[in-house]
Amino acid sequence: MAQEDVFKKLVAHCKEYGFVFQSSEIYDGLGAVYDYGQNGVELKNNIKKYWWDSMVLLHENVVGIDSAIFMHPTIWKASGHVDAFNDPLIDNKDSKKRYRADVLIEEQLAKYEDKIEKEVEKAKKRFGESFDEKQFKETNGRVLEYQAKWDELQGRFVKALNDSNLEELKQIIIDQEIVCPISGTRNWTDVRQFNLMFSTEMGSTADGALKIYLRPETAQGIFVNYLNVQKTGRMKIPFGIAQIGKAFRNEIVARQFIFRMREFEQMELQFFVRPGSELEWFQKWKQTRMAWHQALGFGQENYRFHEHDKLAHYANAAVDVEYRFPFGFKEVEGIHSRTDFDLSQHQQYSGKKITYFDPELNESYVPFVVETSIGVDRMFLQIMAASYAEEEMTSEDGKKDIRVVLRIPAPLAPVKLAVLPLMKKDGLAEKAREIIDDLKFDFNCQYDEKDSIGKRYRRQDAIGTPFCVTVDHVTLEDGTVTIRYRDTMLQDRVKISDLKSIISGEVSMKKLFAKL
Repeated sequence: MAQEDVFKKLVAHCKEYGFVFQSSEIYDGLGAVYDYGQNGVELKNNIKKYWWDSMVLLHENVVGIDSAIFMHPTIWKASGHVDAFNDPLIDNKDSKKRYRADVLIEEQLAKYEDKIEKEVEKAKKRFGESFDEKQFKETNGRVLEYQAKWDELQGRFVKALNDSNLEELKQIIIDQEIVCPISGTRNWTDVRQFNLMFSTEMGSTADGALKIYLRPETAQGIFVNYLNVQKTGRMKIPFGIAQIGKAFRNEIVARQFIFRMREFEQMELQFFVRPGSELEWFQKWKQTRMAWHQALGFGQENYRFHEHDKLAHYANAAVDVEYRFPFGFKEVEGIHSRTDFDLSQHQQYSGKKITYFDPELNESYVPFVVETSIGVDRMFLQIMAASYAEEEMTSEDGKKDIRVVLRIPAPLAPVKLAVLPLMKKDGLAEKAREIIDDLKFDFNCQYDEKDSIGKRYRRQDAIGTPFCVTVDHVTLEDGTVTIRYRDTMLQDRVKISDLKSIISGEVSMKKLFAKL
């Protein structure tokens, strides 16, 4: 199945099974804004807990805060967002659709990469086990041709970005013969910059209102609280401040479902270090964060680091953790060495001293910062994409069937246990309710008595429930139940009294943390 079709099925699955809904759907929706349904909010909360506990519980020198969305407008002047938080946009005159110029060029680069990979895949099938991928890429004529085109385009693109050369970005689009996906034409406008911040007014009267912004990132809330946390927590450098919160960006090119939205949630750590040690800590956090992603078990080959070609104005090092989505490798997390830019800017604009006295060095300095920033929504999409599977099954009567299953890691699964009475009568439903009542304070449990057991199993597979327990007449005689495992579909007969320990060992976050 084509990856594009897989993604369409995934989007449909998210709605059908209560994971993600279009916001304001009964009013025809609101572009690039989504709501999380009953299963989606559970998965999202579990993702946030996995991140929060891995940061705050596993690191003695990391604490958390929750800063306000509304902040003093001068903060955004100091951070550079008022003057420099822009995207290069280009319109197609025929379709009237607007695009990010840099994204169009990145997609063209990805097309060259796809062509190289197709040549490699064909060669693998042709040569079998004797295939030497490295040698093939270095000698095959077509691969070398595509690689040369990629190298040339990448070089022009990086230079144009670093020079903020909007005319060159348009020229690249023209030279590469990039067409609008809607109209199919190359009738482009000039490239221009567009600020992404939402603004509003705070105040009781129009004359006295203060123009403020919905925060485009959560990081600044940490920076302006740096001294408060450091002093009240008696924190010693190096130390970190973690935060989970909403951010808002007026994305003109918002697409690929929840991958890029106008209202989204971030999980960010700002780690404060001595000047001169920031690149060492950058490397440490780079490895720590990759381990966090790979602990989920979705295959190391599906992750990679992407070094930034153009550094943000505040950074001296930057790398993305990318995951292989159905639409290609895309960023799920950014790790940046932000130097002392943010704290120094806030010190200058506020007129307040933001320094740290280091008793070991017997000197004061403005700390440098290493940041890890991950989008909750992108992480949600990544887990859904990695977990979604369709498996062909053969029933006892020989009929073919398709099982749709979400292989979500058990600690993150929205529902941990489904309890299913074989039938409603003979006291089976009541016994099933007893089991639910005993375990519902330990796990998120679900009771289901409608349809055949097979159909109920399929429903639980589709939302990623790792365990199903069936209560039958034997249960009433000896206190045992049938437990069915989602991934293998194997079934065991176990005592009701053992359920808690069996399930606890699999759904605990400790199982993930043990891999870090």
